[in-house]
Amino acid sequence: MKHFFYKILVFGLPLLLLTFALDLFISNNLKLSNNYHGEYEVWNDIYKGDIKAEVAIYGSSRAWVQISPEILKDSLNKDVYNFGIDGNTFPMQYLRHLEYIKVNQPPKHIIIAVDFNSFKKKKDLYMYKQFLPYMLWNKNIKTHTQSYNGFRSLDYSLPLFRYLGKNAFLKKNLNIGLFSKTKENYRINGYRGMDKTWTNDFDKAKKKMSSYKIKIDPETLKLFELFLTECSKKEIKVTLVYTPEYIEGQHFIEDRNQVIDIFKSLANKYKINFIDFSQNAICLNKDLFYNTTHLNKTGSELFSRLLVHDLLELKKNTSKSIE
Repeated sequence: MKHFFYKILVFGLPLLLLTFALDLFISNNLKLSNNYHGEYEVWNDIYKGDIKAEVAIYGSSRAWVQISPEILKDSLNKDVYNFGIDGNTFPMQYLRHLEYIKVNQPPKHIIIAVDFNSFKKKKDLYMYKQFLPYMLWNKNIKTHTQSYNGFRSLDYSLPLFRYLGKNAFLKKNLNIGLFSKTKENYRINGYRGMDKTWTNDFDKAKKKMSSYKIKIDPETLKLFELFLTECSKKEIKVTLVYTPEYIEGQHFIEDRNQVIDIFKSLANKYKINFIDFSQNAICLNKDLFYNTTHLNKTGSELFSRLLVHDLLELKKNTSKSIE
């Protein structure tokens, strides 16, 4: 029996080391790709462990394409980083928060770009391949992604297993990582303003449905409250910001006031500020949007300045510091 286990060790250990080395090679080169709307860049910045942002911006694409860290930094005189994660609601925003504070100095102030989908729980893990280079033996990623369609149980623990069957994806992205000589950043400090004009996204949506019904997942709402409680204990200031929506899009959403009331209630319960920009005049100007829920670059820079103005006014009018 001992001889049998010795043979397994002799032949199995080199194979395990080889698979791990190959896994490391693939993962490290995937990280160099700026595909997935710059998500790899943000994850890389997080895992480097040297982010020292005093102000952190959280949210979905309504954060990373709409709030300029540079504009906030210039006016607030504080380092700012935008951690917005594309297409994902609060559960994945919370995962990014956990990974960020695990290896970096925590921020003093978190601005969360909230919207009518913040408390929605999707069945599928949107752009799940962004997690591939970072997920092996990562407890937080496993805990917060395993309830979605996307990964198998062995993907989290067995080297190379999660890459099986993804040949086209690996070929495309590894070519970028290995052979691209100039890799321009897709985002700067997590932000990218979109040089876009109005698209036909809204017209397509109206053809598919007469209106959009908000779905609130109770567990996601509970997780959001857990997050607010954790921030309070750590003395991290939180500001909820409902980002601009084009006025016609607002009329398309059923029970929209329901989610606004939830944010107001949370702000009151946890004694934090809630700023609702969906009532701002910016929402009447179609030229500032490229669809009903996203500002273009011109709009995002205007909105960022409006946000700074309101943050500074809140600082003036309350005893709380922006720190």
